[in-house]
Amino acid sequence: MISGRGLAHTGGTLDKLESIPGFNVNQSVQQVKQILEDVGCCIVGQTESLVPADRVLYAIRDATSTVDSLPLITSSIISKKGAEGLSALVLDVKFGRAALYKDLDRARSLAQCLVTAGNELGIKTGAVLSRMDAPIGQTVGNAVEVCEALECLKGRGPDDLRELVTNLGGHLLWMCGHSSTLENGKHEIAVKLKNGEALNKFQAMLEAQGVTADVARSLCSDESRYFEYMKRAANQTELKVPKDGAVLDIDGLALAEVLHKLGAGRTKSGEKIDHSVGAEMLVEMGQLVQKGQTWIRIHHSSVDLSAQQRSDLQKALVIGRQDQYKAASRIVEFIYPNHHMS
Repeated sequence: MISGRGLAHTGGTLDKLESIPGFNVNQSVQQVKQILEDVGCCIVGQTESLVPADRVLYAIRDATSTVDSLPLITSSIISKKGAEGLSALVLDVKFGRAALYKDLDRARSLAQCLVTAGNELGIKTGAVLSRMDAPIGQTVGNAVEVCEALECLKGRGPDDLRELVTNLGGHLLWMCGHSSTLENGKHEIAVKLKNGEALNKFQAMLEAQGVTADVARSLCSDESRYFEYMKRAANQTELKVPKDGAVLDIDGLALAEVLHKLGAGRTKSGEKIDHSVGAEMLVEMGQLVQKGQTWIRIHHSSVDLSAQQRSDLQKALVIGRQDQYKAASRIVEFIYPNHHMS
């Protein structure tokens, strides 16, 4: 995977992975080929010789207010996938409050552009449209999200994250004809998470990309002592539930905007980010909670959160009656060449 850095309110894939000590996203084409031969997967950034035009365009999109430009998003994503020489691709296109595109129709337009461009390049391409109003899983940030991804690879972690992973992988297997049905494909991915094969592959990738064997082994062990190796923020602040009731909503964008100001994201290309800044949600959607119960833990380097930041975070939590909560799958639609599947 050739990935990018965060431009808006969150860190990107490369930013998250760089919270792992020693992980090197800067690999030459020859190194990428060797890692693929030895391990079977790698996650790297653009270089001077690997999708160089996208590297330049990506850096100026924020400055020119074109982060949400549909043609530029399409060219950025598909150029990297084309350079990888893929035979098949499933893209996760998000919509909702915390996504780049807020409504389903605009996200669907983007997904259709991506699917069309990919297939015209000879890459069998499909896209999953997934809902992103509340955060996926229980964390927001860089290092904390890596910890949660490791939990998922260990067959644990939040249900909604696991649902997204098995759906994306399942669609890819089904689309390529490696599984007779979508359900079989999803089951195969779930098995790989449960039996440790996916985790072992991730560990091998970490080592191939610069993480020492001891650190990679410890991060991927059955224990969860992640912050013995990854940077932990100097301060943690916990906020309390204001009243009894059920968790109806958690505004993912509101959380991300506060964390961005605390250093988890960047305002312009090239800025450094603080990998240790993040949030752990200690309650789940639909859960019954009591006044005074801790609902979120903020990891921050600043001495204290401002009154405005505390207020913005508390406004992100919506408490109401349990019968008002409507559970919904993250996965809304699948777009495959020339047709949709709900």
